[in-house]
Amino acid sequence: MKYKILVTGGAGFIGSFLVDKLIEQGHDLRILDNFEPQVHSKGIPSYLNQKAELIKGDIRDTSDIKKAIVDIDVIFHEAAMVGVGQSMYQIEKYTDVNSFGTAKLLDVLANFEHNIRKLVVASSMSTYGEGSYKCDKCGESNPDLRTEKQMAQCKWELICPECGSILNPIPTKESKKQELNSIYALTKKDQEDMFLIFGKNYGIPSVALRYFNVFGPRQSLSNPYTGVAAIFMSRIKNNNQPVIYEDGLQTRDFISVKDIVQANILSMKDSSANYEVFNVGTGKQITIKSIGEILAKLYGKDIKPKITGQFRKGDIRHCIADISKIKSKLDFEPKISFEDGMKELIEWSKNEQSEDKFEKATLELKQKGLI
Repeated sequence: MKYKILVTGGAGFIGSFLVDKLIEQGHDLRILDNFEPQVHSKGIPSYLNQKAELIKGDIRDTSDIKKAIVDIDVIFHEAAMVGVGQSMYQIEKYTDVNSFGTAKLLDVLANFEHNIRKLVVASSMSTYGEGSYKCDKCGESNPDLRTEKQMAQCKWELICPECGSILNPIPTKESKKQELNSIYALTKKDQEDMFLIFGKNYGIPSVALRYFNVFGPRQSLSNPYTGVAAIFMSRIKNNNQPVIYEDGLQTRDFISVKDIVQANILSMKDSSANYEVFNVGTGKQITIKSIGEILAKLYGKDIKPKITGQFRKGDIRHCIADISKIKSKLDFEPKISFEDGMKELIEWSKNEQSEDKFEKATLELKQKGLI
């Protein structure tokens, strides 16, 4: 079936890939994007699909939203301010864009006529706080964040609150309690809660996708809030060691943007997704140290990560997605390996001249003690 689809933030990293794939599948696409300078430092990106209708507007503007939803069947809500560290000192902006922007969108849908049949919103693994763990003696555990005292003693692993043993990380299920430890995480929980509450009350099938660590081409390399891979790439390209906190053995679940797109489209097409929350990751863990080593190898450089033994307040130790739910309900299967995805990102980055802006923004974060 052919749909008329709106992608908010459709000029961005994830949104633009989603737009491309939906157009390839024969749908009519409309983009609503305000071209946030931090992401689009060069203005409208050259990769933007010319077959999509573009509305340059803001998710916080009622008139822009009303124009964007005309004759639309499906909305993918990707528009958001991204970045945990930045959210802790740009609290008003993150809340305004993410929480109130989402509220504005849903308010328009509640009060004006439209033809929306499905809503899909981008949430985040950051809403979990720490991942899930298991104690060999006491069973499953959901411990609090590590204390500064523990970190200062270089005791990096999580400790069982019952017996004091070191906990082993296990895949995190959607049912885990969301332990919010940043403004960004709070706003992403706002987004998913609002979409699901609104959808259930108005009878519009809605889906929330909790993205894990997304990477791939079109990732803004001038924006240090986009993650560790971009930071490491910037340093290695300039023959500098990637700097790693703790012992480098903390783990994350990295997923290609192309697999994120797959999950979104499955959520649109399959009624089994209606009113559900899904993790979107690979279910595989990789250490931060390994990321630095893999990138150095792919660049053909003999550069080893610099393990500092330092720590950052609020950092989590491990978080890996349990993707059994999205696999069983939607037949989702990640297709892009970490190394293959990184090769794509590196190849694309060769044409991106953004190192100076990246280093400047990274310095700003360091001065604020957030990176």
